[in-house]
Amino acid sequence: MNATITKQRDRVQATAPAADLADVKPLPVWFFAFEGVCGAAYDLCHAWSGAWMVIAAFAAVNIVVGLTVLRRRMKLVRAMLKNSRTRKIAFGLIALRLGAHAALGAVGAEVTSVAGHLAFATVMCGTTMALLYVDQRIAFKALGLRPAPAV
Repeated sequence: MNATITKQRDRVQATAPAADLADVKPLPVWFFAFEGVCGAAYDLCHAWSGAWMVIAAFAAVNIVVGLTVLRRRMKLVRAMLKNSRTRKIAFGLIALRLGAHAALGAVGAEVTSVAGHLAFATVMCGTTMALLYVDQRIAFKALGLRPAPAV
């Protein structure tokens, strides 16, 4: 009897986070552009010396938007940040950046031109946005939530 009660309690606790997130809408795709700029920051700063000011402005806008417009979606952001898959994506992107630059340096084709850095920035921005969007979709699916269309 106690085993049955314990199993039921564990089942309810396991579904509690999903119940808390049931009314949460997915983060809009445009929000991931902020994160994409962070993923491209290294190459943007190498392509243009004044890019750090634009990146700092994007970071400030990201914080303000996160604390105001997307306030109701903070539960989703916390759930995604606690997820080990999101951390793997972050470390994977860092490894991709370092690995790509190291591999190109090893073959004597270092990226030194503005066009090369802009190409790397574009790839890293797109990759960051795509991976975080997919991670959000997987999180919704894992929690058994059906995301409403993003606004």
